[in-house]
Amino acid sequence: MLSFFTFAKDLTTIRKALILAAILFIAGGVIGWIGTGAMQKLIEQQLQGLSNISKDLKESDHPQWSFFKFIFLNNSIKSVLIIFLGAFFGILPAFFLLINGAVIGYLIHLSVLQEQDLFTLIVKGLLPHGIIEIPAIIIACAFGLQFGGKIFAGIFGTAANKEKRSNAWPVFMRQTLTASVWIVILLLIAAIIESTITFSLLS
Repeated sequence: MLSFFTFAKDLTTIRKALILAAILFIAGGVIGWIGTGAMQKLIEQQLQGLSNISKDLKESDHPQWSFFKFIFLNNSIKSVLIIFLGAFFGILPAFFLLINGAVIGYLIHLSVLQEQDLFTLIVKGLLPHGIIEIPAIIIACAFGLQFGGKIFAGIFGTAANKEKRSNAWPVFMRQTLTASVWIVILLLIAAIIESTITFSLLS
């Protein structure tokens, strides 16, 4: 039930949600790139908060261990929660994707404007861990969107569809359990990479 093969097979059943999640993440990146006004302030607040946390972690007795704990716990807890918070019609997973995409888009655009080295930012700062972390977050949000879609269909769908979907709930809840386990594992790997390889490359 918890095998990676089962997890991979489950992903094929939420293809539309995965595509939608990827589109929302990319849209967030575009919003971050062109962000002005209230959106820019929101992104800057997010970045300022992360900057303050990063400063505190660097000043700890064991910076790499502190970074690992924060990154892993922050990402894994949020990602698992976002699956089940998707029950509120998928609103929170959609917002989570837009914000995360916007932060990355804003950072890249800011680096371009300041004529910073994009190679360092993308290849050293994002790619080593992001190649695992970003897909894991998109998958978590996709399950959240799927959850929201099932709730919406259960409330507003036809009687026949409601009965059909009610029979599918046990399967979907098993899928969310399997997904939660593998998303945490993937984010554990990403956190190890980010707190070691990425940390060393950017030091």
